Amino acid sequence: MDNFTTELEAVNTMLSAVGTSPINSLVAPLGAEATIAKNVLTETRREVLARGWTFNYETKVTLKPDTNNQINLSQTVLRIDGTTGYNTALDLVQRGTRLYDRKDHTYTITSEVTVDVIYNLDWTELPEAARRYVMIRAARIFADRVIGYNHQHAFTAVDEIQALTDLKDAEGDTGDHNMLTGNWAVARVVHRASPIRDVSF
Repeated sequence: MDNFTTELEAVNTMLSAVGTSPINSLVAPLGAEATIAKNVLTETRREVLARGWTFNYETKVTLKPDTNNQINLSQTVLRIDGTTGYNTALDLVQRGTRLYDRKDHTYTITSEVTVDVIYNLDWTELPEAARRYVMIRAARIFADRVIGYNHQHAFTAVDEIQALTDLKDAEGDTGDHNMLTGNWAVARVVHRASPIRDVSF
């Protein structure tokens, strides 16, 4: 779709930032610089998504233990908050791809739990504002890693800041945040036990 930056376009933008010719496909085998660019784009996407945005954050997700009384997490889970007031008898944290109860020092969890989850989405699931920010940030990181180009940025810090500002604006438009419910500290005072996400940046 013309309205959305494709992953191939993002990689080619990164390559052009260091004066390298574009590629026609992301299917291996790729050249050395294209491989690095693709890896940097993936790393940067994961880093940006780990912050948690409206489009990759879900509240009140129910997870059930398996037959071994353990809760295994999807590979797409970047972060879990199991201490937001849902499971008062447990102190849940993510360890690898499993949930761990710090209160009882065990992976054994015998009943279903409710958590808030931040997901690592595929490139095609990202809104355009997120794609652009990831692309520009990745291009700057990539240029720093390629020998001989660390002082030759096609994108400046101002470009990256503007892209982040655009993403935050889009977040504000879709997230329905406000002063009383958009900040964890304030929300805890207003709605004592209410599991509200901290959306401050």
